[in-house]
Amino acid sequence: MDHLHELENRSVYILREAYANIKSLGMLWSMGKDSTVLLWLARKAFFGHIPFPLIHIDTHYKIPEMIRYRDQMVRELHLNMIVGSNLEALEAKNTFPDGALDRLSCCATLKTQALKQTLDGTGPRFRFNHEKGIYEREEHPTPFTGVIVGVRADEEGSRSKERVFSARDEQNEWNVANQAPEFWNQFKTEFAPGTTVRVHPLLDWTELDIWEYIRAENIPTVSLYYNHGDGKRYRSLGCYPCTFPVESDARNVDEIIEELSVGKFATIAERSGRAQDKDDGGSLETLRRDGYM
Repeated sequence: MDHLHELENRSVYILREAYANIKSLGMLWSMGKDSTVLLWLARKAFFGHIPFPLIHIDTHYKIPEMIRYRDQMVRELHLNMIVGSNLEALEAKNTFPDGALDRLSCCATLKTQALKQTLDGTGPRFRFNHEKGIYEREEHPTPFTGVIVGVRADEEGSRSKERVFSARDEQNEWNVANQAPEFWNQFKTEFAPGTTVRVHPLLDWTELDIWEYIRAENIPTVSLYYNHGDGKRYRSLGCYPCTFPVESDARNVDEIIEELSVGKFATIAERSGRAQDKDDGGSLETLRRDGYM
């Protein structure tokens, strides 16, 4: 618990630093375990209230249970929720499932391009109206200058090169070599005009840390992470045409922790079920340089 408390305190500090120093801030929420832990930490950091909007980039190919979970949590926690999508590409059927693109190009179109347009306000954004219980299109969306993201350094190769406060240029592109050093919890929080900042409060967490924190805090997660009797579960969540379950007998958090500690997944990559990673040579660096999550 001391280790988890140390991680929690550091993440809460980063969240508060981001809120204090970035003018227009949002937080990505994919409904996965990492960004759900991040959601929990944000509620702790601001005493039950999250003072910035959550952002979900909906490819329209997410596993349906993920969307049901999203909307249930939005209602129960009264979250300020924004959804962005590349509607132009979807309407033109310019996607991998429609046979028009390969997997990496589809990710670039439905995730990277949609994220850029959502952040800069040039693409369609839909905000949940709690009184009406529906998502309504924002007429005059304002740009975000910073976005909090639940990536971890141990998740895959390109993410290990990130900083906690990571600058993106005016096109939201990432220059891996041009990053400020971060020593002794001292972070660069002032950036040139036109810069978009990605903030990574979970960068030092591991997959095992995430699940141990979920157990300690009793955080509700999507049931896709658990085996329901067919000998399979999802370890990482994404679009259903490109994300596949792994063989696992883990039916609860304790059994997942055991698998990660001494079991079959102690030495197997977390995103081994994500087909787009394989297409990008086992890393997402090509996509992430262009602005991917």
